[in-house]
Amino acid sequence: MVTNGETCPRCAGTGDEVERAYQQLRQQLMPLGIEPVLETREIDEATLQANPSESNRIWIAGKPIEERLNAKVGSSQCCSVCGDLECRTVDVGGTSYEVIPEELLVKAGLSAALTMNAQQGQE
Repeated sequence: MVTNGETCPRCAGTGDEVERAYQQLRQQLMPLGIEPVLETREIDEATLQANPSESNRIWIAGKPIEERLNAKVGSSQCCSVCGDLECRTVDVGGTSYEVIPEELLVKAGLSAALTMNAQQGQE
């Protein structure tokens, strides 16, 4: 979410983690002939106000990250940039994450790659 050129710490932190995970996945998957693609989108304040659960939403190979990680979506109060909004969290194994860590992103990416490879092998 971007407001007046500013983003909140949890969105910025997740963005940094996504970039690191993307680089790691590139290194691990390129030798297998799989080229990950990173696409980021900013949401504006009006979109966030209408649906705060869209903040930090991550999709991997067409599925939300929570589906890849057997996780649940939660929420918690955010920060001054977002006001009093309850922004997205991801709950994995009893731990709630406001910033999605690199290791969970890599795990979800590798899971997606394995699933894609298995499906291609059946065709």
